[in-house]
Amino acid sequence: MTGLTVVDIDQTAIHVRDLWIPMQDGVRLHARVWLPTDAETRPVPALLEYLPYRLDDWTSVRDSERHPYYAANGYASVRVDIRGTGSSQGLFEDEYSPAELDDGEAVIAWLAAQPWCTGGVGMFGISWGGFNALQLAERAPTALKAIVTVCSTDDRYDNDVHYVGGAVLAIDMAGWAGTMLAFASRPPRPEVVGDGWVEQWRDRLEHQRPLAPIWIGHQERDDYWRRGSACENYAGIRAAVLAVGGWADPYRDAVLRLVANLDAPVKGIIGPWSHHYPDRGRAPGPGIDFLGETLRWWDRWLKGLDTGVEDDPDLRVWITESAPPEPYVATQAGRWVGVSRLDEPDQHQLDLGNGRVLIHSPWATGQDGGRFFAFGNLADLPPDQRAEDGRSVCIDRPVCDTPIDLLGRAVAQLRLRSTHDRGHVIVRLCDVAPDGSSTLVSRGVLNLLKREGMDVVTPLVPGEDVEVEVPLVGAGYRFLPGHRIRIALSNHYWPWVWPHAVDDTLDVDLGHSRIALPLVAGGAQTVAFGTPFHARPITIVAPEGAPPTRPARTVSHDLATLTTTLDVDPDYGGTRQYPDGLTFLESAREVYSIQEHCPTSPRTESHWQVRMARAEWVAEIETRSVISSDADTFSLVNTVRAVAECDGIRETVFDHTFYDTRPRTSA
Repeated sequence: MTGLTVVDIDQTAIHVRDLWIPMQDGVRLHARVWLPTDAETRPVPALLEYLPYRLDDWTSVRDSERHPYYAANGYASVRVDIRGTGSSQGLFEDEYSPAELDDGEAVIAWLAAQPWCTGGVGMFGISWGGFNALQLAERAPTALKAIVTVCSTDDRYDNDVHYVGGAVLAIDMAGWAGTMLAFASRPPRPEVVGDGWVEQWRDRLEHQRPLAPIWIGHQERDDYWRRGSACENYAGIRAAVLAVGGWADPYRDAVLRLVANLDAPVKGIIGPWSHHYPDRGRAPGPGIDFLGETLRWWDRWLKGLDTGVEDDPDLRVWITESAPPEPYVATQAGRWVGVSRLDEPDQHQLDLGNGRVLIHSPWATGQDGGRFFAFGNLADLPPDQRAEDGRSVCIDRPVCDTPIDLLGRAVAQLRLRSTHDRGHVIVRLCDVAPDGSSTLVSRGVLNLLKREGMDVVTPLVPGEDVEVEVPLVGAGYRFLPGHRIRIALSNHYWPWVWPHAVDDTLDVDLGHSRIALPLVAGGAQTVAFGTPFHARPITIVAPEGAPPTRPARTVSHDLATLTTTLDVDPDYGGTRQYPDGLTFLESAREVYSIQEHCPTSPRTESHWQVRMARAEWVAEIETRSVISSDADTFSLVNTVRAVAECDGIRETVFDHTFYDTRPRTSA
């Protein structure tokens, strides 16, 4: 991505302090605040970013790009580690636990009461920090006036890393659970908590439990998932919401839902981006002046200034131009448009033809689906879909005289029947160029047991037709004349979708099936953004002893056993040496394998190794997470090993393997 400007912040104009924020149960949360030097005499609003990812090291580079900028522009910008993570006290329980959200309310109230704060608080964050910003806004604490939520979701069940269309999202149910096991197993920083750091670390590890058994134990949309899902109570959100997402990020649909459903002041921005702030220079670009956009938001809702944000279109979106499919795209071609949520988009209806077709896809269909969390790495985006199309039933429709500008969520309506009482149907929407290359534009998944609702399990009657609706994820895309719109149907999509333990065949009645494409509204206007920039980050270097570089993503096929294996290096970029002398080494590998026509063959494995070291101490963590299944049961095996070294003496802090099983209720 080009055009990124780095700005030096006048460090004499701001103070940086570390703080301990007390909770009602005596636990103290570790925090860092950047604030103007005169804030004690001229109080300012506070901005909160609230995460489990370690402000002392892992997010410190990203933190240094934005918190100083906000402080230099008249805010107290605060970064807090969730309890039981980083150097905060207490024990970590689960994503978005009641304790996390209770603490979040307490932090907001504490910030509002500080002498350097006006009493007004905003929240911002990407991913986890965007999630809990929305969740805390739904709780409506008095001091919380505005939020900026980036790459987050309002629906923890059907738009997060656990389930998709009611099916187990194997690629991230396994991958993210393994990642969080490794992340949560890291120690507090000795420089912050003192000589008792090993004991505090051991206490954390002895109380820690893997998260995948929790998540896979709730296969329907129940109260576990409703808690923390802001879509359950849009009316409860009173803070002004700026929702930001990217077409390469899995959470972009939340932006569309928030803009459509909130009564509070709300605006949305969706760019071409992956799972990053849109000013960081990560692919795909182009980026925008995101910090400037957020400052306009804060100044309006926390300082009462007329910054014009209320006059912005409700939704500013990037419409991607047709281009050859590539797993890495530095800068997308396209244009920005602005639309109002009151604009009624036209619908482009595509009939699927006549007659019936049988769908019995290879079990490894989906291997070219790309990364669920596109992170701007070299092999994240879906490659050419021609091989996937060959594993699917495809219906093509020509684009004739004028371009077709898709904006929003396409919906497929299908009449089908199955040879079994359960199954999946996957719908992909592709752009086929004159040279035959096939670009994935959108996709949708439906677990047919959930066709009457994500909280309801309704078996099929084998051989009996049913009408189902399959929403596809949102997209902004221009189909050009001379191209073909391809609708590809399959009943497998590994490793995105964990297959049912049946070898089913679907029979689709094309004459009673169609797909509706929402189009850019006629009242759309051209919009523009400033050049991306951020504050100059802290300096990091590549450390000695860094793990060797591995291929980002490889697919192999064993023709003798008909086994397909996907081998992934998620590369979250944690390997680095920090200015304080800390060396942080991070190595991760994810493996997904499946055997053709073998319902008991799906298997996932996540393996992490982390080494943190300074002259005075060393901490080493290794985790391994494996998920497999048979017809009735998911089996989960998680291992954590932790070693500390102080003054040349090594000791094993923790070494344990967790064995769990969960019944297959609907997945």
